[in-house]
Amino acid sequence: MRLEGKCAIVTGGASGFGRGIVEVFRREGAEVMVADLNRDGAEAAARETGSRAAGCDVSKDADWRALTAAALDAFGRIDVLVNNAGITHLPKPMEEVDEAEFDRVLAVNAKSVYLSARHVVPVMKSARAGAILNVASTAGVSPRPRLNWYNASKGWMITATKAMAVELAPEGIRVNCLNPVAGDTPLLKSFMGEDTPEMRAKFLSTIPLGRFSTPQDMGEAAAFLCSDAASMITGVGLEVDGGRCI
Repeated sequence: MRLEGKCAIVTGGASGFGRGIVEVFRREGAEVMVADLNRDGAEAAARETGSRAAGCDVSKDADWRALTAAALDAFGRIDVLVNNAGITHLPKPMEEVDEAEFDRVLAVNAKSVYLSARHVVPVMKSARAGAILNVASTAGVSPRPRLNWYNASKGWMITATKAMAVELAPEGIRVNCLNPVAGDTPLLKSFMGEDTPEMRAKFLSTIPLGRFSTPQDMGEAAAFLCSDAASMITGVGLEVDGGRCI
């Protein structure tokens, strides 16, 4: 029960890594608000895990205002925020990614962190406590070709995490990020361009432990970094990558 008594928001919590984080958080005793653009998916995840649900486009300020209010109405406070929602563009030469794709990737992967801070950080400052976890990627540490602007958005998240950690430490707020390697989630096909045995083998050949990351892997790492056991850890980018970044 590492998170007993804590109240958390998990964005992108309806599926993939987010769903794994929600499941482990609930197992560890946290109350959880599952936020997702897919409202039906969020409600299904909430029913199956005993959580609360909210629809949220993390790239929209009004949605963050509503999500923050919903969490405060449900729980009375926000102890943990997990910025997990993310998207990518399909693998292609950098100059062929159109402006709409670029804007959407940066809005969901980068602007969302800024918007979350506008609404959730004041709540945590009032409590003089809190843990924020941004889900970045090994792509921000060791970029893959043909995913250029996705790589850049995740590098932004890593730097934002460190900057937030420095500024918020005096307020009692810790900020860390996870850098997962590609996982067997709905986004995997988008990263690879096509889901074939040959393409999976190509990706797996870059991971020394020889497997993709799983939602459970992310949940376990997230639970540790958001728990009091990690009370002296802030500004860290934890690679959950099977050794890919070595």
